Amino acid sequence: MKIILRRLGLLLLAALIIIQFFQTEKNNDTSAAAVANDISKSYAVPAEVLKILHNSCYDCHSNNTDYPWYDNIQPVSWWLNHHISEGKRELNFNEFSTYSARRQYKKMEELAEEVKEGKMPLPAYTSMHKEAVLTAEMKNLLLNWAQSVQDTIKNRYPADSLIKR
Repeated sequence: MKIILRRLGLLLLAALIIIQFFQTEKNNDTSAAAVANDISKSYAVPAEVLKILHNSCYDCHSNNTDYPWYDNIQPVSWWLNHHISEGKRELNFNEFSTYSARRQYKKMEELAEEVKEGKMPLPAYTSMHKEAVLTAEMKNLLLNWAQSVQDTIKNRYPADSLIKR
């Protein structure tokens, strides 16, 4: 039995060493083209809101992630990459201007809902990034800003274009 456990342990160790050679592609595109469609290019984003977005949202919801040291360890890197890909697919602030008016409006609605319900930022993220925890004041800033973006969208586009048919 000891021999089997020892061999199993060595096999597991070998597998952990081998997977270190399979790194994920990083989400680090800081080029001008990568941020050409940023939300700030289409809508007013006050400095305090932008700071909150950068501290609490942009790592998963933009084209540029500030990776922690442990990102270089597999399988952690795969897990983080999955969360980043999923986050960008759901909402990418750097690509926001490419969204249809209806989608922009809906994303601001969803952002407000997620923040109100405490679902965003994810608890797994805030446990490792204490600066990303949203205070009540920060939440209010985000909620008011999201509403102002929605109001701007309503003023720019016909109301029926913002409703899913």
